[in-house]
Amino acid sequence: MNVLGTIDRPTTHDPKKQDPTMHRPAAEPFGSEVLSRNTSGVPTARQNRNRDMQLIPEALARAHMNERLREAESERRAVRLATARRMQRRAERASMRARRALAMAVMH
Repeated sequence: MNVLGTIDRPTTHDPKKQDPTMHRPAAEPFGSEVLSRNTSGVPTARQNRNRDMQLIPEALARAHMNERLREAESERRAVRLATARRMQRRAERASMRARRALAMAVMH
């Protein structure tokens, strides 16, 4: 038989007959009970923790997506830089050919 209270002061279900000095044990472990409760009766701290736990995969996916976007932008910058350097070398070679051609025309 698992009844709350003591032999001298048994706990009854009738609130009028309850001894005000008797306290029912808390449903939460000691120190984690939150006095403010929402409409569903779940302590807000526990509900927030559960909500945070449910949002972890979404946060991880968002972080993963941001990392991929950063990598893609970095890769695009690298490709643009490589293309610019290649075009610069091509322009320098064309300039050297033109100077050589001009020098040959002046000498003859």
